[in-house]
Amino acid sequence: MLTHVEFRSDRFPALPEEDNLVNPGIWGKRLADFLYGSLPRQGFETREPFAEDWGWAVPIINDSFRLWIGCANYHHPDGFLCFIEPHKPLVRRIFRKVDTRQRIATLQQAMDGILSESAGVREKRWWTYEEFIAHYYSGNRTAGVT
Repeated sequence: MLTHVEFRSDRFPALPEEDNLVNPGIWGKRLADFLYGSLPRQGFETREPFAEDWGWAVPIINDSFRLWIGCANYHHPDGFLCFIEPHKPLVRRIFRKVDTRQRIATLQQAMDGILSESAGVREKRWWTYEEFIAHYYSGNRTAGVT
């Protein structure tokens, strides 16, 4: 499943107060707010983004399993990474397994369209979780590099 996207865009610079909300040098609130406002037009009900130490989370209302998007800057002043969680095809919910693939694929397609059509995105690259982790730890942490 494609769950991680890295890209470049000049549209989402850091806000002055972000250093007080997340770790210094980390930002992504403008990107999280952009997705929060855009996803409902694609059929996804969202909740207000909130800060984490690594960036911003955009909760997606979903009855079957917990679903959210992480957003943060990534390796360039105009570089970003978004990731969908969960990144696994199956999650446990009490005493049963829930298949996440269809809902995540639909969210990924919606995000791809939003980013491509309205965000001035360039050098966009989607990864599976496993591909991203291998890429990240190989030292090739540059958007668009394969």
